[in-house]
Amino acid sequence: MTISRLTLKALVIACALVAVAGAMLLLGRPQPIESAVLGTDWECTQTAFVLTTCAPRAQQAIPAVETSRKDVIRATRG
Repeated sequence: MTISRLTLKALVIACALVAVAGAMLLLGRPQPIESAVLGTDWECTQTAFVLTTCAPRAQQAIPAVETSRKDVIRATRG
Protein backbone atom coordinates (compact mmCIF):
# COMPACT_ATOMS: atom_id res chain seq x y z
CA MET A 1 0.00 0.00 0.00
CA THR A 2 1.42 3.35 -1.01
CA ILE A 3 0.65 6.57 0.78
CA SER A 4 0.31 9.51 -1.54
CA ARG A 5 1.74 12.90 -0.67
CA LEU A 6 -1.76 14.37 -0.44
CA THR A 7 -2.80 11.80 2.18
CA LEU A 8 0.38 12.32 4.19
CA LYS A 9 -0.06 16.10 4.03
CA ALA A 10 -3.69 15.79 5.18
CA LEU A 11 -2.58 13.59 8.09
CA VAL A 12 0.05 16.12 9.18
CA ILE A 13 -2.45 18.98 8.98
CA ALA A 14 -5.01 16.99 11.00
CA CYS A 15 -2.42 16.23 13.71
CA ALA A 16 -1.41 19.89 13.85
CA LEU A 17 -5.06 20.96 14.23
CA VAL A 18 -5.62 18.46 17.03
CA ALA A 19 -2.50 19.73 18.82
CA VAL A 20 -3.62 23.36 18.49
CA ALA A 21 -7.13 22.50 19.73
CA GLY A 22 -5.67 20.66 22.72
CA ALA A 23 -3.43 23.59 23.59
CA MET A 24 -6.40 25.98 23.38
CA LEU A 25 -8.45 23.78 25.70
CA LEU A 26 -5.55 23.50 28.14
CA LEU A 27 -5.00 27.27 28.25
CA GLY A 28 -8.70 28.11 28.26
CA ARG A 29 -9.80 26.10 31.29
CA PRO A 30 -10.90 28.00 34.42
CA GLN A 31 -8.11 28.72 36.89
CA PRO A 32 -8.74 29.65 40.54
CA ILE A 33 -7.33 33.06 41.43
CA GLU A 34 -7.07 35.08 44.64
CA SER A 35 -8.87 38.40 44.91
CA ALA A 36 -7.33 40.69 47.53
CA VAL A 37 -10.10 43.23 46.98
CA LEU A 38 -12.98 40.86 47.78
CA GLY A 39 -11.29 38.94 50.60
CA THR A 40 -11.45 35.31 51.65
CA ASP A 41 -15.25 35.08 51.57
CA TRP A 42 -15.22 35.04 47.76
CA GLU A 43 -14.08 32.41 45.26
CA CYS A 44 -12.86 33.69 41.85
CA THR A 45 -11.91 31.89 38.63
CA GLN A 46 -10.36 33.23 35.45
CA THR A 47 -11.00 31.62 32.06
CA ALA A 48 -8.64 32.04 29.09
CA PHE A 49 -6.88 34.94 30.83
CA VAL A 50 -9.88 37.15 29.94
CA LEU A 51 -13.13 36.30 31.73
CA THR A 52 -13.10 36.52 35.53
CA THR A 53 -16.06 35.39 37.63
CA CYS A 54 -16.47 35.55 41.40
CA ALA A 55 -19.03 33.97 43.73
CA PRO A 56 -19.41 33.86 47.50
CA ARG A 57 -17.89 30.79 49.09
CA ALA A 58 -20.37 28.13 50.15
CA GLN A 59 -20.65 27.90 53.91
CA GLN A 60 -20.75 24.61 55.77
CA ALA A 61 -24.39 23.54 55.88
CA ILE A 62 -25.90 21.13 58.39
CA PRO A 63 -27.62 18.26 56.58
CA ALA A 64 -31.37 18.04 57.09
CA VAL A 65 -31.07 14.46 58.37
CA GLU A 66 -29.02 15.59 61.37
CA THR A 67 -31.43 18.38 62.30
CA SER A 68 -34.47 16.11 62.05
CA ARG A 69 -32.77 13.52 64.27
CA LYS A 70 -32.03 16.14 66.94
CA ASP A 71 -35.64 17.31 66.86
CA VAL A 72 -36.92 13.73 67.27
CA ILE A 73 -34.53 12.99 70.14
CA ARG A 74 -35.55 16.18 72.01
CA ALA A 75 -39.23 15.46 71.50
CA THR A 76 -39.07 11.91 72.87
CA ARG A 77 -37.00 12.83 75.96
CA GLY A 78 -39.07 15.84 76.93
